[in-house]
Amino acid sequence: MFKKILIANRGEIALRVIRTCKEMNIKTVAVYSLADKESLHVRFADEAVCIGPASSSDSYLNIPNIIAAAEITNSDAIHPGYGFLAENAKFSKICKKNHIKFIGASAEMINSMGDKAKAKETMKRAGVPTIPGSKGIIKEFSSLKKIALEIGFPVMLKATAGGGGKGMRLVWKEEELKSNWENAKNEAKASFGDDAMYLEKFIENPRHIEIQIISDQKGRAAHLSERDCSIQRRHQKLVEETPSPFMTKKLRDEMGKAAIKAAEAVKYEGVGTVEFLVDKNRNFYFMEMNTRIQVEHPVTEEVVDYDLIREQIKVAAGIEISGKNYFPQLHAIECRINAEDPFNNFRPSPGLITNFHSPGGHGIRIDTHVYANYAIPPFYDSMIAKLITVAQTREEAIEKMKRALDEFVIEGVHTTIPFHKKLMCEEAFIKGDYTTNFMDSFEIS
Repeated sequence: MFKKILIANRGEIALRVIRTCKEMNIKTVAVYSLADKESLHVRFADEAVCIGPASSSDSYLNIPNIIAAAEITNSDAIHPGYGFLAENAKFSKICKKNHIKFIGASAEMINSMGDKAKAKETMKRAGVPTIPGSKGIIKEFSSLKKIALEIGFPVMLKATAGGGGKGMRLVWKEEELKSNWENAKNEAKASFGDDAMYLEKFIENPRHIEIQIISDQKGRAAHLSERDCSIQRRHQKLVEETPSPFMTKKLRDEMGKAAIKAAEAVKYEGVGTVEFLVDKNRNFYFMEMNTRIQVEHPVTEEVVDYDLIREQIKVAAGIEISGKNYFPQLHAIECRINAEDPFNNFRPSPGLITNFHSPGGHGIRIDTHVYANYAIPPFYDSMIAKLITVAQTREEAIEKMKRALDEFVIEGVHTTIPFHKKLMCEEAFIKGDYTTNFMDSFEIS
């Protein structure tokens, strides 16, 4: 087992990793930017190293500084969390070159699944259902137009290096194709340094359902059932739950088997998720694979009593998994609490938290790095907490979430708590009758 792990991340996920490491008697090293020197992950790690100024590119994305921090602290492993360098093949490769274990996928695995066009072809060969579309990257507009006309509109343009909704465009008719092609390529180039694009048939009113998987170094994979992530805005998830209210036993079995096929096809190591779009007839299609721990992993942990970070570390240390699949015994819902103003188009709201009180009671979990008098910096993602409720039934989990949101006090900045309060009372959500288009018609005011 590792003696010391450096966490190459910040905020709640860094604190989450530190907590599990302490329970495993593993020493921890926090890295931080100058803007994060008062963050809780810095306070609770065994050691902390400043790796640069506030800008992500100069700190949390600064590979030489992170490797140097690992070397001077004699860390034998690095946990990348999610975001930043978690799915960076170059970083994974450099860790290996410097004899530091990257707790995540290898460079080869990240490349095979991170390139979405390549990943789609890999899944096709593995027998995993995929969305109709182009065979790999499209280089010329004439080819794009031909494929779009063959599969029929609407279509979705996607950047092969994309993520977080960047480099994506929904096109409803032929006349809009060229301008969206050019805009998507420009955005992808600016965001990822790569403007390679591919095309897929747009699945109307789908559910976004992902399967949590874990695989060991021998290539053996298992799944931990699904999470429904369909409540999202601009391709950013807002609420996740498990089990999905749309799920059936038959569909869960089929999607679980497909996710294991996906993991075994690339000899995947570690935890990850295989993400699917599911249409109204419960046909499912591979969308992408995230080769890292997910933001929403707590809902899975709560319904199957499984510490995903602990198991991720064990797999990285060479310990084999049992191969057992896990199925939800309870119901869990996660609300992402962002420092955003939901009444003003979710505008970011950094600043000083003047008052903070978190809810408590049976079946309540809070993952956060903030506290009263903590100043939320404007330089990073706006998520400041995750509120998770767990209960015997979905109805009880919703009622518990309503009560917890009423107790959750964050003053000094705007947050998305009012949005979640209204969502939990929305009839369509209560019935489980929602798709990825839910936010198009949901009014917060």
